[in-house]
Amino acid sequence: MKTQIIMKRLIQLLVFNISLFTFHFASAQTEVEPFVPGSTLEGVTYYLPRTAFRVTVTCEKTTTRPGDFNKYADRYLRLQDVPTEENVQWTLKSITLESFGKPDPAKAYSIKLKSKTVAPLVGLSRDGILLSINCDAEETSLPDLPKPVKGAAPENPRSYMTQEMLAAGSTAKMAELCAQEIYDIRESKNALVRGEADNTPKDGEQLKLMLEQLDKQASVLESLFSGTKQTDTEVFSFFYDPQQETDRDVLFRFSQKLGVVDADNLAGEPVTISLKVMENIPAAVPSEDTAKKRAKMTTGVHYNIPARTKINIAYRGKEFVGMETPVAQFGIVEILSNTLFDKKTTTQVTFFQTTGGTKDVME
Repeated sequence: MKTQIIMKRLIQLLVFNISLFTFHFASAQTEVEPFVPGSTLEGVTYYLPRTAFRVTVTCEKTTTRPGDFNKYADRYLRLQDVPTEENVQWTLKSITLESFGKPDPAKAYSIKLKSKTVAPLVGLSRDGILLSINCDAEETSLPDLPKPVKGAAPENPRSYMTQEMLAAGSTAKMAELCAQEIYDIRESKNALVRGEADNTPKDGEQLKLMLEQLDKQASVLESLFSGTKQTDTEVFSFFYDPQQETDRDVLFRFSQKLGVVDADNLAGEPVTISLKVMENIPAAVPSEDTAKKRAKMTTGVHYNIPARTKINIAYRGKEFVGMETPVAQFGIVEILSNTLFDKKTTTQVTFFQTTGGTKDVME
């Protein structure tokens, strides 16, 4: 019985020591930040980015509505060409491009976990883009979109009508009384300006307020004949992922009646985009020594050298965007040698999230 107890305790002690050894061994391994795509048993998998863009389009939407007395505009106020039905007019005000990085499925790599390298100490974005090695790097995100702005709604003209106007038995009579009220307001304003009114204030600021109030009253009543306009600011956004250089691609279409529409909707006129690489990255000169060095570097850290690209966006002959910016997919991929990341060095590297190019390299 005692022998069994002793054997049991020896087994427990052995298991404890094995567990302690395993814990110590695991703690000594290179730590890797968690990320969305996951990691393999042999290393850390990461993506290099493609450069995509968020397109933000700002438009003005002007809604014109006819007045209740539009049929009597010419008869009573000599107003012509007043709107007789509701109309919407869109105006394209601005287009902006904001770049961001998205994982490139064709550029997925793995950094092997080795005891003689610190390369696996990487920082990754939430979607697995390589941000840093052996240091911290802050992940960036696109700024918030501008908010749409609702234009001031026209005032209700009926709040300025007299009791006699509201009690009129027909629309024609109401229009006649309203027109007469407008003329009376104009006469009162002229009398104040000339100083002939009985209640003309001596204080200049008070006189200004009275004239503004009369103008507002006349304008609101006149809108019953001339109609009203309300202008709202609307914001549209979508993503654009350039695949290759282009002279003239249709980015989207714009209609003065419908606003922003899809690129294949012929109801709108085309808004075009062109992309042209501004510099050709020189190709490596092939040699036997270079080939041997590159063969040893295939296990290193891959990164992008983006190509500077000129982007233009135009609509009806007017340029809305003219910019130069680096684009990852138009460049090439290079390798940082593993010799930079052995445990005898403290090389720290950060990368641009939008292009995958090197941002800082510090030892």
